[in-house]
Amino acid sequence: MAVLNVNPTRMEMKRLQGRLKTAVRGHKLLKDKTDEMIRRFIELAQENKRLREQTEQELCAALNAFADARAVEDERVVEEAILIPSRTITLRCSKRKVMGIEVPQMQIDDNGGELYPYSFLTVTPKLDGSLRGLNAVIVKLVELAETEKTCNMLAEEIEKNKRRVNALENIMIPQLTETIKYIKMKLDENERAATVRLMKVKDIINR
Repeated sequence: MAVLNVNPTRMEMKRLQGRLKTAVRGHKLLKDKTDEMIRRFIELAQENKRLREQTEQELCAALNAFADARAVEDERVVEEAILIPSRTITLRCSKRKVMGIEVPQMQIDDNGGELYPYSFLTVTPKLDGSLRGLNAVIVKLVELAETEKTCNMLAEEIEKNKRRVNALENIMIPQLTETIKYIKMKLDENERAATVRLMKVKDIINR
């Protein structure tokens, strides 16, 4: 490991020792933070997997019910029944912090209205089940999007923290340590050289 290009003085050594102490402490804090972020990421990834499986199952069930409705009912009747939606929702987006990272937080506001924009006498009950399923899966889709985005952002931050930890562990801390050793060696050499000179001067004076 190459040493830093510094003057081998006691003041410089003291400054580098302060930097080394800060780097070691920062390395520990970053490593602890990375470990905690990985733990949180695993929890969120498991939750994301659960939500995805549930969402896919419910969405498939709703779409299958819609396909059944179109199969047993005149296609034009089904399309006319759902052509004008009578219910609206609003998606509110905000931010929250997870391990110091701002991640999206989404909430659905139901603005009311009838779930079924048609008369029950005009269409097959299979369409009712499809609309109920689609209405329920919207909430899951929003939760899944929020969790998945949080996982992606956490993964990016974990990668950044790992690079910082590796830079401190493999470059900065060893470099500072070697430089401090080099300065100590130089100071010891200077001290020995000064002692030898003083001894020679003393011998000359005594003679």
